[in-house]
Amino acid sequence: MHEMSITQGIIDICEKYAEGRRVLSVDVEIGELSSVVPEAVEFCFEACSLGTLLEGAGINIIRVPGSGYCLDCDRETPLEALFGACRQCGGYHVTIMTGEEMRVKEIEVDD
Repeated sequence: MHEMSITQGIIDICEKYAEGRRVLSVDVEIGELSSVVPEAVEFCFEACSLGTLLEGAGINIIRVPGSGYCLDCDRETPLEALFGACRQCGGYHVTIMTGEEMRVKEIEVDD
């Protein structure tokens, strides 16, 4: 399960930027095209955060829908898969715009 190492990376990032302060909550963006299972990250978070500045913190996962720009019809299109077709014209010359994100968006720390 690669979500365990991803969750550990989230905790490492938060601890670095918390500068020794206790973390109360963290917002994480996960794109629908990123191949990361948000529920698995939530599940791993409690175990990975034990004994860290994030122990007891909440995690809020923000799902980012996939979208792309079709080079065939010059329109934006929703994407449900990395190599999905344009919903307007059915073409496959689509450049991904959103949905591959995997980032810590915000950290709330104790004063």
